[in-house]
Order: sequence, then C-alpha cells, then structure tokens
Amino acid sequence: MIVGAGPGLGMGVARAFGRHGFRVGLIARTREKLDALVGELAGLGVDAAAFPADIRDRDALTGALAAARRTLGPVDVLEYSPSPTGPITGAARTTVESATAQFELNVLGAISAVGQVLPDMRARGGGTVLLTTGVSSTIPAPFLANVGAAMAGLRNWAHALHAELAPEGIHVGTVTIASGIVPGGGEADPDAIGARYYRMHQRRDPVEEVVGDLDAFRALVAQRAGRPGAPVG
Repeated sequence: MIVGAGPGLGMGVARAFGRHGFRVGLIARTREKLDALVGELAGLGVDAAAFPADIRDRDALTGALAAARRTLGPVDVLEYSPSPTGPITGAARTTVESATAQFELNVLGAISAVGQVLPDMRARGGGTVLLTTGVSSTIPAPFLANVGAAMAGLRNWAHALHAELAPEGIHVGTVTIASGIVPGGGEADPDAIGARYYRMHQRRDPVEEVVGDLDAFRALVAQRAGRPGAPVG
C-alpha cells in the first residue's frame, strides 16, 4: 500500500515492488489521477488498484485501507509519503494552525495508517512499514519550520516503532529525502529511489536511508541564515 501516491516517488516505489510480484494499492485524494496511475502500472503488468481518500481525513484514510484489505488482502508493506501541502512557515511565523496542518498530514496520517495495518502484521508475525520524511526532519531549517517540526516527529516515531516492533518480525524504516526527485537524476530518479525502498524491505536491517546530500542542505541553511529577510521557501 502506497499512501500519498503520486507520479514521482509513489510510482517509483510502485514499480519497484510491482516488478517483484507485489499487488499495489494506491491512496491519494483524486480518483482521476489515481486511475491514471493504475492504468500506467497495468501497462507494465502490475496488478494495482486505487482507493481515493484525503489523508488528513483520518476516517477516510482508514476506510480506504480497509477497502484495500478487502480487495487486495492484508497489507505486507505500507509506504507512507504524502505530497507536501499547506502553508510552509518560517520559525517565528509558525502558528498553531500552520503547525497543526503539517502534523495532521505527516504524523497523524501516518499513525492512522500504521494503526490500521499493524494488527494483521502482528498476527502474521511479519511486515514492513516505510515512512518517508524530508530533509528538515534531520536538519533544522528556519524556512521550513512547521514542516520540519512535523517531519522530525514522524522520524522520531519511526525509529521508536523500529525498536519496539523488530522483535515481532516487523521492520519499520524511514527514508529521508534530501533531494529533488528527478527522472534520470541518478540516486534521485524515482525508480532508483523505489529500488532503495525495496531493498529496505528485503534486507530488513537499515532503520534509515538518506537520498541526497545532507551537507549541501546544511550549506543552504547557513547561506539563508546570512540573508535576513529572505523570503520563506
């Protein structure tokens, strides 16, 4: 199951798992876009199905996952990577509302999704959960403050889940995307990223992978810190 499916990262993951015989469920907000992705996967010989839901609507999300279970069976692998939405605020301009919007998308959505699939994984004694964060989960960036607060919370929870669930045979990992996702962009190519997600599922040992250059982002943060009044990205 790919929660937050889109034409970039989500489809890279879908193709990677589909090539290895997985049936793929896609969750995102817009039915028309999901149907197009399902059609693209069908053209590659991948059995896929769409389950529209707004990730911020927790009842809709858990309902979509329940429908996917009825259609495809219990989830073996859950991948969570919603597209960034909502206002992005600088640190001093972060409000309760702007922080809440990002927590609902990145943290509460993930908690809802994992909570829906975890009972089956525990009953089977196996499964994989892969949670995606951005670079601000690791490196504080004033111009991504509300996003970073939520992403850091998700990353922390992913590491805690990993420690708690590993003895039960359930692998939880997190992937930090520190790069734009660009077709033909080397390690940032969607299919290259998807292959890394598949390896995490297969190997079951790394709790975290990083796509991109953390030092380059640190340099960007330092550069912007030297430009008071620079617009928020």
